Amino acid sequence: MAQIVLDRLGARFTGGEILESGSEHGDEWARIRRDAWIPVAMFLRDDPSTKMEMFIDLTCVDRFGKEPRFDVVLHVYSVSLKHRVRLYCGAPEEDPWVDTLVSVWAGTNWFEREAYDLYGVRFKGHPDLRRILMYPEFVGHPLRKDYPKEKRQPLVRRQAGAPD
Repeated sequence: MAQIVLDRLGARFTGGEILESGSEHGDEWARIRRDAWIPVAMFLRDDPSTKMEMFIDLTCVDRFGKEPRFDVVLHVYSVSLKHRVRLYCGAPEEDPWVDTLVSVWAGTNWFEREAYDLYGVRFKGHPDLRRILMYPEFVGHPLRKDYPKEKRQPLVRRQAGAPD
């Protein structure tokens, strides 16, 4: 469906920034080196032959037992050209971070906060990286595959009259 996107990425980034790419069931994808995450995103947004002006989704995958352990997964779409692509960026377990894409697509803000909250992947340069679903005293990241399902969390009592 969007082989042109993969072709443009391959032509523009020739220094190993694109680690691998492919197509499965009509969906094109590319794995991006961590230090090329922002340049690739900006290229896809600004290049006239790709025009990925619409951010769709950003999430994280815990590949427990493999390296890099975490994959940040980004879906973007070109409204005008009608093609989409999925990008992966790995984050190792010992230092799980990738650069924030808020300056490229403002809509990634809350999605990055969610990935941080639930998986512990940090987004360097994020304007407000704090928990979005779990309360501030929550210990750990509940969607990690090694998070113990019976883990007890600290009880936090709300003050009477405090806003919800």
